Amino acid sequence: MEWNPETLQFLSQCFLNTLSPTHDPRRRAERALSEAATRPNYGLAVLRLVAEPSVDDQIRQSAAVNFKNHLKAHWAIQPNDPTQIAVPDPEKEQIKALIVTLMVNASPKIQAQLSEALTIIGKHDFPKAWPTLLPELVVTLDKLSQANDYVSVNGVLATINSLFKKFRYQFKTNELLLDLKYCLDNFAKPLLQVFKRTAGFIDQAVGSGSANASLLKGYIESQRLCCRIFYSLNFMELPEFFEDHMDEWMIEFKKYLTVKYSALEDSGSDGLALVDELRAAVCENISLYMEKEEETFQKYLSGFVEAVWGLLVVASNSSSRERLTVTAIKFLTTVSTSVHHTLFARDDILQQICQSVVIPNVMLRDEDEELFEMNYVEFIRRDMEGSDLDTRRRIACELLKGIASNYKEKVTEKVSSQVQSLLASFAENPAANWKHKDCAIYLVVSLATKKAGGSSVSTDLVDVESFFGSVIVPELRSQDVDGFPMLKAGALKFFTMFRNQISKPVALALLPDVVRFLGSESNVVHSYAASCIEKLFLVKDEGGRARYSATDCIMRVLGVANVSHEVALPCINGLATVLNRVCENPKNPVFNHYLFESVALLIRRACEQDPSIISAFETSLLPSLQLILSRDVSEFFPYAFQLLAQLVDLNRSPLPGNYMEIFAILLMPESWKKSANVPALVRLLQAFLRKAPHELNQQGRLSSVLGIFNTLVSSPSTDEQGFYVLNTVIENLGYDVIHPYISHIWVALFKRLQYNRTVKFIKSLVIFMSLFLVKHGPEKLVGSMNAVQPDVFHTILEQFWIPNLKLITGSTELKLTSVASTRLICESVSPLDPKLWGKMLDSIVTLISRPEEDRVEEEPEVPDFGETVGYNATYVRLYNAGRKEDDPLPEINDPKQFLVASLANLSTRSPGTYPRIITENLEPANQAALFQLCSSYNLTIV
Repeated sequence: MEWNPETLQFLSQCFLNTLSPTHDPRRRAERALSEAATRPNYGLAVLRLVAEPSVDDQIRQSAAVNFKNHLKAHWAIQPNDPTQIAVPDPEKEQIKALIVTLMVNASPKIQAQLSEALTIIGKHDFPKAWPTLLPELVVTLDKLSQANDYVSVNGVLATINSLFKKFRYQFKTNELLLDLKYCLDNFAKPLLQVFKRTAGFIDQAVGSGSANASLLKGYIESQRLCCRIFYSLNFMELPEFFEDHMDEWMIEFKKYLTVKYSALEDSGSDGLALVDELRAAVCENISLYMEKEEETFQKYLSGFVEAVWGLLVVASNSSSRERLTVTAIKFLTTVSTSVHHTLFARDDILQQICQSVVIPNVMLRDEDEELFEMNYVEFIRRDMEGSDLDTRRRIACELLKGIASNYKEKVTEKVSSQVQSLLASFAENPAANWKHKDCAIYLVVSLATKKAGGSSVSTDLVDVESFFGSVIVPELRSQDVDGFPMLKAGALKFFTMFRNQISKPVALALLPDVVRFLGSESNVVHSYAASCIEKLFLVKDEGGRARYSATDCIMRVLGVANVSHEVALPCINGLATVLNRVCENPKNPVFNHYLFESVALLIRRACEQDPSIISAFETSLLPSLQLILSRDVSEFFPYAFQLLAQLVDLNRSPLPGNYMEIFAILLMPESWKKSANVPALVRLLQAFLRKAPHELNQQGRLSSVLGIFNTLVSSPSTDEQGFYVLNTVIENLGYDVIHPYISHIWVALFKRLQYNRTVKFIKSLVIFMSLFLVKHGPEKLVGSMNAVQPDVFHTILEQFWIPNLKLITGSTELKLTSVASTRLICESVSPLDPKLWGKMLDSIVTLISRPEEDRVEEEPEVPDFGETVGYNATYVRLYNAGRKEDDPLPEINDPKQFLVASLANLSTRSPGTYPRIITENLEPANQAALFQLCSSYNLTIV
């Protein structure tokens, strides 16, 4: 895309139309831009438009957003992915040459977008592929700060802050340390210079009386950004430059904790929040030094403790200053667990901490009540699931725990006194002072200690039985399940936490009361009641014996009870009724997930115990599942297919006719068009393949199954599912059945390998070849592959199997691939050439001797249920509908022993040959590991 007046006009009109409130012109513009984005120099043209002063600001801002998103999608793409188009290298260099200057000179809104765009580039290219960036930023920053242009100064600092954040969270490697050294060498000194220069501007403005909110805002934000960069550069270890200049930093840090900048702080909540953000950043920096460089930091400690304490006493009384409060308390907590804990030893200091810090921060505030009522999911996540470590309530209790690590008796005495005082206040006026009781319960629960190796907790603050009887039971017995819901939630949480200490007769007597709370209008209360019931019935006494029997309860009931015929049928009928109702309006994904999970759990518990009731379950469930499919309730399709798979698994061969009808529908290509259904359909197809292998070779069914495999394996998004189908075919059918199709299978796999291979695909291919080998032998594997293309097996072994074997993960997969690879080098009629043999053995030893984290680069974590479930028909696996993974090699227990035994046996046929090959081709570490294995199993390679 050339930059000329026509391009300027075209892009300007497109970006203007993207802002149109009318659908058609907006969509046409979006399509035009999407098409233009595939052309070289598109990003450069958009950047030039952003810099064009004659264009309307609104258009330029829209273009800046598009430019940022374009870089995000196209600057660095996945290797070997033909669907993505990368920004060409010459265009990249031109963009990098322009962007810093354009960012600095842009208006604030456009500057923010270009700063993000620069960060996207830097994430991939900085510093190695963009060595000019940091020197250019340093020169620019110096000019801007000397010119007192703090809007642009802060734009540059924000960019540097984003670039340096990787030093906080990335795993420490030699490469990362080299990057850190580069940044320190080039920016440690300029950072201090701009920090001190800005400090001088602040002092000058305050001292002369010319300080105003607008002026101070830029300076304070600059110092905050400098503090965040300081944090990044010091996170791994204390650099020499910072140690040499510690006085200069610490003097300013302490000033920001003790000086009030009235012109800004009194100008409105935004001004106070900005100064507090700087103070919070300072607290994080001094906490970092306290944790990592305690000895070096010691001479500044008492001054900072005094400054933080003074700030905290004031901030604790303000709900708007939570972040500052949390970071300040974290600093004091760090000090309390250090060798300087004596700063907290005096009784009067402990009393002040309890009264002035802990109680004000633990006491409920209006925003806590609002969260409880308006965002119950977040409230539960923080309160019940322990993700509230960065909240005032939790961190205040962490401070007490820190002090208690050295002064347990004193802390217990002070807090116990506070608890009794709070309860006495509640007793005087329960309606007005209910928050005092909540505070007392929260303190006891939060300061409880968990016993090692179990779920039991204990506390020295109160006698649990007495406290439970006098404080908790009255709340549980209250007839108004909707009155004072936060108190009810606190009481239920206490019962849940201390369930091991509550005797069985007392707990069972209160169970009907807890069940009543399932009908509470408060989402938090009825959720806590359900959790309490669930966890209560999982309590085990000494020796691991369940405290509550099947006759004591009804559900977690399904998880702990023996589900008899008499219980199972009413339960499944009731669940089917609920299922039919939610099909009409599936609006609550979390509830519906657990509804299906309960059905799956009931099927598993009841039908595995009593197979005779499967038909009754089918009578109840199949109409509901048919309703889902006939009404096209697509949100439930993945669940329905998983439940059908579970029922197929539980049936005996031959399958009833109604299932074979489902099998016929399953094999139709139309069933596989929605990608969200594919994993569940594959699960169902695998169930049919296992239960109906004889029927598979009739009526063209196997050809249809392999057609499905071919479709799935051709796409990177579904190839793994395709291999699941193929592996199940190989596991359950004899070679004589699959022989007519095997060349077509290899052609499909070779085509994908040639044109669009990924690491995931290659790993799946290695697993498939391994399964083929252990089922049908090395000769059939090699022969069937070479029949498609002469000597192709040698190529695939050398280029794909051997290099990627070390990447295999999962215990079953590791065992399968290592045993198959061992058989290949030890049992093949046509032996490999010595070098290839040695390289294969080297890979096998790497696979079985090194831990997974040393062999495989860390892959992104799979999001958990809470993040993935939703109504876009995504696949969410039902835990209870799952099937235990089959072991294709049950006769082999130890793949390591199998390797050395096979090698020892092979070496006896040609003494002296294999030790030489091992010495020439195995890495020294792998040679040592192999001989260690030989020693462990008392076997020798001769």
